[in-house]
Amino acid sequence: MSTRLTLSLDAMGGDSAPQMVVEGVDIALARLPQVDFLLFGDEGRLAPLLDRFPRVKGVSQVRHTDSVVSNHEKPSVALRTGRNSSMGLAIGAVRAGEAAGLVSAGNTGALMAMAMFALKMLPGIDRPAIATYFPTRRGESVMLDLGANVECDADNLVQFAVMGEVFARNVLGLEQPSIGILNVGAEGLKGNEAVKNAAATLQRTDLPISFYGFVEGDDIGAGTVDVVVTDGFTGNIALKTAEGTAMLFGQFLKEALSASPLARLGGLLARSALKASRVTRPSRTPPPPALQLSLPSPWSPSTRSRRR
Repeated sequence: MSTRLTLSLDAMGGDSAPQMVVEGVDIALARLPQVDFLLFGDEGRLAPLLDRFPRVKGVSQVRHTDSVVSNHEKPSVALRTGRNSSMGLAIGAVRAGEAAGLVSAGNTGALMAMAMFALKMLPGIDRPAIATYFPTRRGESVMLDLGANVECDADNLVQFAVMGEVFARNVLGLEQPSIGILNVGAEGLKGNEAVKNAAATLQRTDLPISFYGFVEGDDIGAGTVDVVVTDGFTGNIALKTAEGTAMLFGQFLKEALSASPLARLGGLLARSALKASRVTRPSRTPPPPALQLSLPSPWSPSTRSRRR
């Protein structure tokens, strides 16, 4: 008998909330039928949406609030005034032990500030980091930080490396993920003091981790390492650059396949191959998780094999 898992959702977070949130829950239920949801938001807007998604309604509990943290609100203001907002109440449910984790597509800075204040950090971790999956030639890699910390010292980077390694083992199912620090070159003499000192620490650590060394921007897509570590400023730019390049590639491809009747015929013939391609249909498209707030975690994905 499988154990039920409860997640807390900021139902009003994001540009298209709450419809986007309810639709997302419906998609999640197809993959994770053992999950229940606490939805925090405007009950008047959520009720008709839940009527349209009876499967979601059957595993969800709505807790009303008409207070919302806007996308333009400063984290400091949200921390002072957002306790009873949909985001604040969703975080509070985790703190109270009613939920094992929370999801919000709202104001990232506010979410980080409020979660750090309410949930605290794990021992030995100074700052949370935003992480996501990256498609690579070898499968998938994890990259962090993606914007939570614009400035980082060597200790922060070492902590990110440990968090990313644990995440890759438990979520990607890798037995011994390799770790690399993003730098302007692979040579040991290159880079600022933060990356050089972090690399030196990881090289001599007694922790059972596999440190590869420095990696460059083109190593991200190549899958040279399983975990790419960087500061939030660099990581966010790298992520947005990759997103923009992918969108540009998609636009060029669309224009090329619609340039003439013959091109359109070729596009029609290639449609099935394009749909099956990892370029146009990645294996997963998750929201970036925040690591490492002090969250209870009774559920962990089963280990999956990975082809090399």
